[in-house]
Amino acid sequence: MHIIVVTTSLLPKVFTDTLQQFGEVRLAHSYEGDLWAGVTIVLTTVMDAMHAEQIAELPNSLELIANIGVGTDNIDLAAAAARGIQVSNTPVVTEDTADLAMGLLLDTCRRLSAGERYLRADQWMVAQGKLGSRVHSKKLGIVGFGDIGQALARRAKGFNMEIFYWGPRRKTEAEQTYGATYIESLEELVASVDIVSLNCPLTAQTHHIVDAPLLEKFQTHTVLINTGRGPLIDEQALIAALQAGKLAAAGLDVFEHEPEVPAELKAMDNVVLTPHIGSATAECRGDMVRRAAGNIAQYVNEGTLIDRVV
Repeated sequence: MHIIVVTTSLLPKVFTDTLQQFGEVRLAHSYEGDLWAGVTIVLTTVMDAMHAEQIAELPNSLELIANIGVGTDNIDLAAAAARGIQVSNTPVVTEDTADLAMGLLLDTCRRLSAGERYLRADQWMVAQGKLGSRVHSKKLGIVGFGDIGQALARRAKGFNMEIFYWGPRRKTEAEQTYGATYIESLEELVASVDIVSLNCPLTAQTHHIVDAPLLEKFQTHTVLINTGRGPLIDEQALIAALQAGKLAAAGLDVFEHEPEVPAELKAMDNVVLTPHIGSATAECRGDMVRRAAGNIAQYVNEGTLIDRVV
């Protein structure tokens, strides 16, 4: 019989009840204690760190880390692989994350949240003098033209935006589908578009992909959107660039040291902040939970995974 440890109490009871058909289910809030004895499967979310030191502490009985989330940067994949531990994810967040990216883009450019703040403070006339920027027909630069980047491009075409992208591989079929133009260097991309959207995964290569030297290449009217991962951006460099007026605004759903958000960003009127809610719809979270359960079920019954990462 499998022993399944769930590391979050945020999951609906019906889901944890469903897992009981596969074995004993335990809820743990730390990596210590008797709850981990004999565990074979651990269910995590992107907020649960499974770094090398945590993995080293887990019992030898562990076979699978089932992660609820498409990103696995919370898990040391090399450490898991070294111990023969398989890892799965739930790549079902594409459309909802693209919705949020487009929403942040609109909000940040048109100053929707800022306008609401002024209205609630009875500063109607002040809001009238705070002008945003047009969205339709603007140049959108997408960093990472995978499923989410392409879903954002599909939405942006509805606003008659020009689509440009940069990534490790050119995607000619997607270029034809979305009328997108490949830019060979990230520096050239950010220097030539009106809005930059980060839609790439966090890896050793993309950590701080937006740093102080790159921010120097931005045009002063450019807006930066991040719905990928917080550490894609050197947060202190972004704060300095915003304070110096090197770019116009930023819309951020993710942060370098979540859940901590720098006070400087909170204080800026030209920054829109949301608390990592790219997948936070009832439909998407339901899909993620069902996909995680599907991975566990297939592993228990067949020894394989629907979405194997390692």
